[in-house]
Amino acid sequence: MTEIGLFTLAEQRLAWADQRQAVLAQNIANASTPGFQPSDLPPFARALENAASVAPVRTQPGHLAGTSGGPLQPVVEKEAHGPDGNGVALDAQLTKVADTETAQSLVTTIYKKYMSLFSLALGHSS
Repeated sequence: MTEIGLFTLAEQRLAWADQRQAVLAQNIANASTPGFQPSDLPPFARALENAASVAPVRTQPGHLAGTSGGPLQPVVEKEAHGPDGNGVALDAQLTKVADTETAQSLVTTIYKKYMSLFSLALGHSS
């Protein structure tokens, strides 16, 4: 079962969420540090694009080249700068923390559900 793509994807998403929470916690901890600039991880969708990028191959001159982009394009966000040069906006950081917690909870729920379905399919009750 360790070679099922869904579980690998869930593991990668949970690792991303864990690392992002650490980065956001550091941003919040430095909210009153003059000159501190917050950081964030690239969106998970970008990590997926890099990990599983497959480019279509044009095998005939009449084939279309295809398009890039789509709904998973990352959005660049800029933090506001306060009078002390600090770029941390606490409301924005806390919103990111809540979004990351929601994503982490969703992935965990899906993982548990699939594990219970596998257990049921194998005749084990949990």
